[in-house]
Amino acid sequence: MFSHADIWRAIDSLASAHGLSTSGLARVAGLDPTSFNRSKRVTANNRPRWPSTESIAKVLSATGTTLEDFARLVARKKPLRTQLPLIGMARAGTEGFFDDAGFPAGSGWDEVEVPGVTDENAYALRITGDSMEPVYRDGDIIVVSPNSQTRVGDRVVVRLVSGEVMAKELRRRTATELTLASLNPAHEDINVMVHDVVWMARILWASQ
Repeated sequence: MFSHADIWRAIDSLASAHGLSTSGLARVAGLDPTSFNRSKRVTANNRPRWPSTESIAKVLSATGTTLEDFARLVARKKPLRTQLPLIGMARAGTEGFFDDAGFPAGSGWDEVEVPGVTDENAYALRITGDSMEPVYRDGDIIVVSPNSQTRVGDRVVVRLVSGEVMAKELRRRTATELTLASLNPAHEDINVMVHDVVWMARILWASQ
């Protein structure tokens, strides 16, 4: 069994694990920023108000968290991982560090300690260059989730058949082509054919 307090504590823990306030968590999930405010957790009559299943589903999708791992937080169990494999963006373009599905593989990875991450295949990349400034700066570490679904508007890491690995924003997607945008206006958008993409994974957050 779980309680009203358990559910809200799990939401608070999930926000904290991703370096977000509860308002920030609601915002990245596409919800009203006040959705998880403490004042919203009880009614005017002081009765418990539970988060909707739709809200929880959006939060899990936005953070790349499985229902099973959210249940671990509800049950007060520790997050699955605090150590992630880490590699520089330039080295990520060489062979042997990823399998065909974009999961980390092989040796040569360093490790970095991060807040609790629930994707068992998540990994960290060190940003190179200034194309994603001011959000991601040269040397920043990003956490990437190959198990999370990518949608237009997500910040992603893409590997091309040429071996190039880049962090971009997925601006547009059709059946045959992707538009990848830099956040730095000094860099132009890039259009790539879908068949030139080896894999694409969503960026969960950055440790700066």
